[in-house]
Amino acid sequence: MNNTKKYVAVVDAGTQSIRAVIIDLHGNICEIEKTEIEPYFSDQPGYAEQDADYLWDMLCKTTQRLVKKSNIDISQIKGLSITSQRGTVVNLDKDGKPLRPAIIWLDQRKARIDNWPKGIVKKGLQIINMYESLAHAIKDGESNWIRQNQPEIWEKTHKYVFLSAFFNYRLVGKYIDSVGSTVGYMPFDYKKHQWSKKGDVNSKLFPVERDKLVDLVKPSELLGNITKLASEQTGFPEGLPVIAAAADKACEVLGSGCSTPEIACLSYGTTATIETVNNKYVEVIPFFPSYPSAIPDHFNTEVMIYRGYWMIKWFKNEFGHKEVELSKQLGKLPEELFDEMIEKITPGSMGLTLQPYWSPGVKIPGIEAKGAVIGFGDVHTRAHLYRSILEGLTYALKDGAIRTENKTGVKIQKLRVSGGGSQSKNALQMTADIFDIPVEKPHTYETSALGAAINCTVGLKLYPDFDAAIKNMCRVSEVYLPMPENRDIYKKLFNNVYLKMYKQLKPLYSEIREITNYPKREY
Repeated sequence: MNNTKKYVAVVDAGTQSIRAVIIDLHGNICEIEKTEIEPYFSDQPGYAEQDADYLWDMLCKTTQRLVKKSNIDISQIKGLSITSQRGTVVNLDKDGKPLRPAIIWLDQRKARIDNWPKGIVKKGLQIINMYESLAHAIKDGESNWIRQNQPEIWEKTHKYVFLSAFFNYRLVGKYIDSVGSTVGYMPFDYKKHQWSKKGDVNSKLFPVERDKLVDLVKPSELLGNITKLASEQTGFPEGLPVIAAAADKACEVLGSGCSTPEIACLSYGTTATIETVNNKYVEVIPFFPSYPSAIPDHFNTEVMIYRGYWMIKWFKNEFGHKEVELSKQLGKLPEELFDEMIEKITPGSMGLTLQPYWSPGVKIPGIEAKGAVIGFGDVHTRAHLYRSILEGLTYALKDGAIRTENKTGVKIQKLRVSGGGSQSKNALQMTADIFDIPVEKPHTYETSALGAAINCTVGLKLYPDFDAAIKNMCRVSEVYLPMPENRDIYKKLFNNVYLKMYKQLKPLYSEIREITNYPKREY
């Protein structure tokens, strides 16, 4: 055994699974253990909750298996970092025990709008078309709902934390979290990367008492060391340094090797996003923040398609029964058969064009937006519809890229693609054709774990800085270049059809909302 080799460990706690990974200083995934988890349970329609202790137990079982099965000497593991799902929150009592199930980021419950904004402030916000956005933020704030509906829980809450901070507390015995994990409905100043001051807007939207919030450190800084109890539970050695990383999306961007705005990270995940890393604060959509990067004192612009690759699941459930059954016989994933199904469908899906606003954003598009598919003809099949979903998602992400370029003033020169869609060669080629720039696939699918590992190596001084860590730990495995004949078709469809769809259909969407009151209007 080569005792000179050094490794870091990462726990990647996503929505569907928890992964425990050992990564070397060249960015190689040396060992990995994965545990599928129940994402949430629902006591009422729209609720999404999970017991925080269950998630901790699944984390511990995963890390124990990793340590026991690994051929790597545990003494060669120099540190641990955690990356986790964004926006999931936990109420802890004075003993650090959960007072209620964690509210998962997928939860759709709504708080009431009580005392703010009102009067002239409300009128002003309505004039500048921002009142509905702020009203939705207030209603989506989990802390607002808990205070209104479970005041006894809020009264007993000693600390109100993101899931990452709950894991940190169990690991190092301190109420502490990374700035890079602070994404959600909290009184947080996204420009200054600190908790908001009392009079700030976010403190009014989400009035969480300051003593209920945890201490914050920057990504790559020390959170603490594994306690004796945590060592017994996880299998990691007592005293192992735990280094701050960031939320899974931010780590995904870093693990894809993106550190400047010229390279964008496109994630074909449950929520599809396009992100760039900047050293200045930029709002691509006014009043919607750039989130903390996994690189200290940097910001990630983000344009999000809320349903994203969820639409693939929707297609599978509604139209893919044949492929689902056949995949069981062939030992393949249904998505692999869908991918084969569209290989003979020409770019542009014979004019079938999809606008992927199944679950629209509050500002872009407007909240009244609906999903739309136009251009149907008797030539169209399920395969055309499937391809149009992929194309529509990519059109929407390109639209987001253009908005990002306009705000940052920096031209995006290439894309790094991660998430489930990065496994599809058709999706990657389509992305290159629609964006008309090179698309690069990272050497590993585990980009969020790799991003956390980069934080860990920099924090442990195994690399002097992020540039050196990225250079040594990130690389590209495949490159997809635009095909001119496809690019020309997509360019015309994007400019002449897709970009005009929302503007043309918006009056009809507004009529639908007036008639059905869906989505419900805030007054």
